[in-house]
Amino acid sequence: MQPDIALRGSSPLLELIKSGGWVMLPIILGSIAAVAISIERWWTLDYRKVVPPNTLAEVWQLIRRNELSPERLRTLKASSPLGRILAAGLANAHAGRDVMKESIEEAASHVIHDLERYLNSLGTIAAIEPLLGLLGTVLGMIQVFSDVMLHGTGNAELLAGGISKALITTAAGLIVAIPALMLHRHFLRRVDTIVVGLEQEAIKLVDAMHGGRPVDVRENPGT
Repeated sequence: MQPDIALRGSSPLLELIKSGGWVMLPIILGSIAAVAISIERWWTLDYRKVVPPNTLAEVWQLIRRNELSPERLRTLKASSPLGRILAAGLANAHAGRDVMKESIEEAASHVIHDLERYLNSLGTIAAIEPLLGLLGTVLGMIQVFSDVMLHGTGNAELLAGGISKALITTAAGLIVAIPALMLHRHFLRRVDTIVVGLEQEAIKLVDAMHGGRPVDVRENPGT
């Protein structure tokens, strides 16, 4: 008896999806992609993973003890995005302040590109989903008017049912698009915050190497 109850419970949702027509397929696929991207970005854009606390202080201690070997640089580069940026600067620190800054900026551009990965896709999903829903509604209304031409306006139940089915795709598109848009804006803001943190740490290193300023060993503020 329990399997039958489960099947009966799931049938209204399936019928609703079927009523929306073929347009529901790309809407559902878009929702799956949006969820996958959001989970992946939420995990990846962790401030403490990208800008680990005390990384700069540890690097500075290695420099002061003259223990910053090529092997340690490779380890630093692989440790985190911040480590990748600092390693690029340290590898060219002997060439002067300007060359060091250029190396840091080049490495930072690659890091930022990685941080923004998939965000354009998420924004595209947020923009397209309502349009797909509207397309489904327009196609549904065309079908409704075709039925009116064939059967007249006397059957109010048929007319109301057709209009209801036509609006399903619009509702589905909005249900997907609204959270996708909110998450897209949230992740962009998080990337901006991370970039500021990366810039601050890189500037501290450049100033310490070529400006004689001591490295601030306090933990990164992060969010």
